[in-house]
Amino acid sequence: MSKVNKVVLAYSGGLDTSIILKWLEDNYDCEVVTFTADIGQGEEVEPARAKAKAMGIKEIYIEDLREEFVRDYVFPMFRANAIYEGEYLLGTSIARPLIAKRLVEIANETGADTISHGATGKGNDQVRFELGAYALKPGIKVIAPWREWDLNSREKLMAYAEEHGIAVDFAKNKKKSPYSMDANLLHISYEGGILEDPWAEAEDDMWRWSVSAEAAPDKPTYLELTYEKGDIVAIDGKRMTPAEVLTELNRLGGENGIGRLDIVENRYVGMKSRGCYETPGGTIMMKAHRAIESLTLDREVAHLKDELMPKYASLIYNGYWWSPEREMLQKMIDESQLVVNGDVRVKLYKGAVTAVGRRSATDSLFDEKIATFEDDEGAYNQQDAEGFIKLNALRLRIAAGRRK
Repeated sequence: MSKVNKVVLAYSGGLDTSIILKWLEDNYDCEVVTFTADIGQGEEVEPARAKAKAMGIKEIYIEDLREEFVRDYVFPMFRANAIYEGEYLLGTSIARPLIAKRLVEIANETGADTISHGATGKGNDQVRFELGAYALKPGIKVIAPWREWDLNSREKLMAYAEEHGIAVDFAKNKKKSPYSMDANLLHISYEGGILEDPWAEAEDDMWRWSVSAEAAPDKPTYLELTYEKGDIVAIDGKRMTPAEVLTELNRLGGENGIGRLDIVENRYVGMKSRGCYETPGGTIMMKAHRAIESLTLDREVAHLKDELMPKYASLIYNGYWWSPEREMLQKMIDESQLVVNGDVRVKLYKGAVTAVGRRSATDSLFDEKIATFEDDEGAYNQQDAEGFIKLNALRLRIAAGRRK
């Protein structure tokens, strides 16, 4: 066990990280700095300050990172239309690079030589936190208690809390949460409990942010989203900050049963995992962004983006946000978004998002004179298609002739 002087701990104030705090002090004889981030998880973060103070912590960081999270992480990811394995909108994955960055920055500010997190040894988050930390500060030390201690059950954790007088509401109430949940402004995830059986349907009262499609209003909701350089800047003509945009879309999407997902995904560490996700705002954003791109992006640019997207999504899922390849792809993606300006009208109805209108006064590549089924007044010479077809058929005709 190498010597550790000071540790910056990603601290929620909950049972696990409060136990980690005490465990670090006892096992490493080190000073602990706590860092608690508000990234829109919907819970008060200030209680973490009181809990850290009660445990004798002198350096406590409580930060509201909601705007930075959406502006610098969520929005750039959605410019790429990133989806992992065809369904997952990467809600947990995209929050980890920001937390890793702040852990390293706080370590630099406080003179800490080590960071610590509460991710388990079975999941993706340990990889995401640590790859990010090493990319930003190669010499940083990392302590991952779940890979070291023997507190490998909820009962052992509760016993440790009681033995060491750790004042955690969860421990006091003796309640066992049926799900492992993680939330931020983009989504909320659910794992464990009944979900560990991939055949079992999730209970309807599990979902926190959305009504079921059956319980959604019988009347559709229409929204007009305004885009500038690939990002939503206004809803129904009202300009908003990035975090305000996502907050409002979450509200409206949840009210209409938008954004529920139940999948089995392939974790980077090798196992399959069943998870349920609620991403109401992100689901709307994905549909609307593809709609405005369909109007403004060149065909080959759009197709190239679609070919590269699975790689980009895997980089984020696997924890490589701070890698040179992700940054290279991001520059290309951002360049493509310079022309993604205009408005999209979407309809929300009983779990479905439909783009029903799109327009761009400055960057539309849609030419009604050419596309019309009526008289185009010579804008498009249909006879040109014959030579185009014959040239493209040439290799097929040669190959067919040789097979005779």
